[in-house]
Amino acid sequence: MFILWKDHTAIREAEEINDLSKNWKEGDYTRYVGGVYSSEWFWAKILHTLREDEQVREAAWSWAEHCDWIPFELTGGKDIKEMKRSRCAAGHKAMWHEEFDGLPSEEYLTALDPLLAGLRDRLYRQTYTSDKPAGTLSGDWAEKLGLPGDVVVGVGAFDAHMGAVGGEIEPYYLSRVMGTSTCDMLVAPPEELKGKLVKGICGQVDGSVIPGMIGLEAGQSAFGDVYAWFRNLLLWPVDHLIEKSDRFSREVKDELKDELRNSLLDELSNAAEKVEVEESGIVALDWLNGRRTPDANQKLKAAIEGLDLGSNAPKIYRSLVEATCFGARAIVERFTDEGIPVKGILGLGGVAKKSPFVMQTLAEVLNMPIRIVRSEQTCALGAGMFAATAAGIFESVEQAMEVMGNGFDRVYKPDPERAETYNNLYSRYVTFGNVVEERTELGT
Repeated sequence: MFILWKDHTAIREAEEINDLSKNWKEGDYTRYVGGVYSSEWFWAKILHTLREDEQVREAAWSWAEHCDWIPFELTGGKDIKEMKRSRCAAGHKAMWHEEFDGLPSEEYLTALDPLLAGLRDRLYRQTYTSDKPAGTLSGDWAEKLGLPGDVVVGVGAFDAHMGAVGGEIEPYYLSRVMGTSTCDMLVAPPEELKGKLVKGICGQVDGSVIPGMIGLEAGQSAFGDVYAWFRNLLLWPVDHLIEKSDRFSREVKDELKDELRNSLLDELSNAAEKVEVEESGIVALDWLNGRRTPDANQKLKAAIEGLDLGSNAPKIYRSLVEATCFGARAIVERFTDEGIPVKGILGLGGVAKKSPFVMQTLAEVLNMPIRIVRSEQTCALGAGMFAATAAGIFESVEQAMEVMGNGFDRVYKPDPERAETYNNLYSRYVTFGNVVEERTELGT
């Protein structure tokens, strides 16, 4: 049984983890995950499930991240205690750290809720970076896949973190995997961080992206999903009326709806691109699925201000694109405000490859060039780099990146005048967000 990462039903549990951690006698267990625990993560989801589902509570012996279970399954694992747990998943989502002797203490977990009693001992102490082998293919899986049994299976990690490696990440360059949401990674040598703990991000973990470096993660809970929401909003009446019409056959109805769904965002982008910055007067917040970074808060909702009778679909769409880019700027500014330089942006994922309007807007909002990774499947390429290293083909992940990397196929450069104009709009985004967040906290 799996819980989708996008599930945000554990908001209450995340708040309890944060409250307890801030006052815990042995120190704040959230300090290596930005000081804010999220409802998207390991302990919050476990606790929520235990509270809500008696059958799972009675039956579940242990819990695992999907990226840990798949290698365990492929290598024929039988004993859960022998499952090699990902440093990436453990550090960013489960509050694992060497300083804590692994996971948070039994005393802390039972103080959080007695339902968690004993679970720590059924989980893990040791974690592994993804350049290490988890084992070799089991006989059953070798037969199913038509591969020899000596094929090495590497330790897992989150897809976006491997994507950063596939995109040839380098120190202080922010790698943005942009799809339905975003996952933003930055790596830095441990000696250069000098004990800095960046507030409000999704963690900083030794070896989570590149072994031997500190991996820092941030992200947005909705990116491409924001655009898809607006597309679906516009298409609802059209789809509804097409379905009610008796003028079209079933085949024609389906073809019409598919054609509209596949072309609408391109048409909106073409029209929105012709709208001058600040012409519409519209400012939006990108929190349709809450806010992941900076300062995770899944209770937040999106909002739009500045609408009038002249506000049309392209203008509103442009404001939504700008909102997602402003959310990205908030992440970059959090890093730089905390003393972590961002030297450049690497773009990968579906939106980066398919949406020139979005990427040009992002370059101008950030006032930084964005290099787009050439590979169409960067996360898979990064997984291949890790696998080749785990199999001994390369001595290090860096060497695998050098040999296997595909480079970049284009660069989006900001227009200086538009970048300056976006500074004004970004200020409105920030103040508008402050108002909405304050009202959310007050419950008004």
